Amino acid sequence: MVVDTYQKNNYNKYVQLIPSRECILLFLKKYKDLINQKKIEKKFSIKKLSAKKALRKRLRAMERDKQIIYTYNRYYIAPENLNTVEGKVIGHRDGYGFLRSEKLKEDLWLSTEQMKLCIHGDFVLAHIVQSKKKGRSSAKILKILRPNNVLIVGRYYIEKKIKFVIPDDGRFNFKIFIFSSIFTKRIPIGSVVVVKLKKNFLNKKSKNEGVIVEVLGGKKMRTNLAIDIAIRTHSIPYLWSKEIKDQLYKIDNKIHLKEFKNRIDLRHLPFFTIDEEDACDFDDAVFCKKKNNEEGWNLWVAIADVSHYIKPNTPLDQEALKRGNSIYFPSLVVPMLPEKISTDLCSLNPHVERLCLICEMSLSNQGELVKYKHYEAIICSRGRFSYNEIFKIWNGDTILSLKYKKLLKDINNLLFLQKIFNKYKISKKGIYFENIESKFVLDSNLKIKNIYQHVRNDAHKFIESCMILANIASAQFIKKYQYPVLFRNHDRPTKESIINFRSILKGLGLYLFGGEIPESIHYAELLKSIKHRSDYDMIQTILLRSMKQAVYSTENRGHFGLSLSSYVHFTSPIRRYPDLLVHRVIKYTLFKKNAKQTYLKENNVYEYNLYNVSKMSKIGLHCSMTERRADEATRDVIDWLKCDFMEKKIGMIYTGVVSNVTSFGLFVRLNKYFIDGLIRIENLYGDNYYFDSIGVKIIGKSTKNTFCLGDVLKVKVVSVNLNYRKIELFLCN
Repeated sequence: MVVDTYQKNNYNKYVQLIPSRECILLFLKKYKDLINQKKIEKKFSIKKLSAKKALRKRLRAMERDKQIIYTYNRYYIAPENLNTVEGKVIGHRDGYGFLRSEKLKEDLWLSTEQMKLCIHGDFVLAHIVQSKKKGRSSAKILKILRPNNVLIVGRYYIEKKIKFVIPDDGRFNFKIFIFSSIFTKRIPIGSVVVVKLKKNFLNKKSKNEGVIVEVLGGKKMRTNLAIDIAIRTHSIPYLWSKEIKDQLYKIDNKIHLKEFKNRIDLRHLPFFTIDEEDACDFDDAVFCKKKNNEEGWNLWVAIADVSHYIKPNTPLDQEALKRGNSIYFPSLVVPMLPEKISTDLCSLNPHVERLCLICEMSLSNQGELVKYKHYEAIICSRGRFSYNEIFKIWNGDTILSLKYKKLLKDINNLLFLQKIFNKYKISKKGIYFENIESKFVLDSNLKIKNIYQHVRNDAHKFIESCMILANIASAQFIKKYQYPVLFRNHDRPTKESIINFRSILKGLGLYLFGGEIPESIHYAELLKSIKHRSDYDMIQTILLRSMKQAVYSTENRGHFGLSLSSYVHFTSPIRRYPDLLVHRVIKYTLFKKNAKQTYLKENNVYEYNLYNVSKMSKIGLHCSMTERRADEATRDVIDWLKCDFMEKKIGMIYTGVVSNVTSFGLFVRLNKYFIDGLIRIENLYGDNYYFDSIGVKIIGKSTKNTFCLGDVLKVKVVSVNLNYRKIELFLCN
């Protein structure tokens, strides 16, 4: 190649004019943030094109020599100033977003410009920009590590022959332009569709393109459509593959005779199941009796032996792990395991022989766990009861007592044991919540017909106590042999959440004892002291919000809520994958402890090879995620149902209690329906109001009129937004 002498001399002239590497590096170190070439040019007064090209070459050379770092979105930074973090992008419907990382106490701010480089759900590497004031620190995207390949649900529209979809989830704050579809038929405008993005990031010049892969329904929303949307929005697996169907076909419906030889026969004991009226699976049964010639009780908890049918690394096992848990929507269940397993072979239906893993416990007269043992067994349930039926029998219902005359003695034995549980408690220092839930009565169109308060009775509490005891015994058994397993950890609240909770209590004239680090017993004593207050439910809800979420982990950190040093989930392997792992570990330990090597080989017990800590940890993270995913998906559907119900109540006036106070307004829980609506702060009449974050209340600047938690207000329903699942209220005079 011939080099023009003039060009070469001209280039050398501009190289001499641009700043040295040392000057550029010094400037970048002082700037401390990401900076593009234009700002560097401005700083050093570089205006001519040739000089800009020379600067670009010098910057590239500095990047090559690792003096500076160049990010994919054309920014530079000194290595010393690069403060990186990995996290998940959380979008907001107003265009901005947040970056959530497990390593940080609070989320980082993502500007509208930064959100153009990513979408909600992306896992990214970002640079932390510390706030110069006392506000929230922000983040600048450096790289997308794992793009969110989720399918997006939205409404289909056409304007001026341009086809596009507006996402149903407001966190995807952009239109998706449709240039192709797998459907040949014309899609009606306004239809709910599922789109697969062709590009999963934005920049200022590009538009999002996508392909419609599924049409879910028309303009009119229904409950099943709301569920379909939630399933797709949260990427919930819901179809069974051919491999799974093939494996199911090979599973025998009958129990082989050899199973009777290898298990303890408990068919003579009158086990029975106790669940909700609308329960779909019955994987636990109980039986108890007073000890002969000594004080105390024997309690048997029988759990369906799911691990007998679901072998490790089979298609069924891999799908169960993928799902993590069953999800219970108001009118539909997305099960972790197919119906042949969950509602047939591993459902302890009455008068049918079933394989179980037993936790047999010896209890003191105070209900304390004295001894326990686990073993495989065969049982035959004598009956399927609801909580309400057992509770009515305990309270002398003559019709039900006559109907179940043969089982009356065993049912009353449960009552005697429940009285002990009520008096002494399983965990003496644990926090016991009086859970009150909203229950929906749905009509033939699966719309809410009525809402009532579902209060847990003594039958609920009894079964809960039995299951907690079996979980405690299983945790003790596993700790003894120290195999990797998933503990159910509930960490203590953070100092910040304790301070905030105490601040709220102070406004209500209450106090939480226990100093800077209160124990479970202090929370329990607080709840006991306010049991008869009218705002008990609201305070209990706030207490729950101040707690950390329970998670699955190989590291045993104990259960703060129950005040236990270790805890596992043993009682629901039909609907929770960690429980299935606990069963496998227990069975493996039993086989290894009791059986001969020849027996182990003949019965393929080595199929129960245990996961190592690393693999088990990954499963724990995944199952914690699927649990949160299930909560979010069911909340979406329930919120839609509530909004659909309240849409018919626009203009109606109700009495409610302030359940939450925020910077943007008051959430009021309607007493009649237990549904929350929002009074926006700007809609509070008679004054200009501001939010007092310390006292957690809203105060009028002139009148000093205040609104705080627990206030009883009269409100009017003024609007309902089904898309955003929001109910808006106005304060009545």
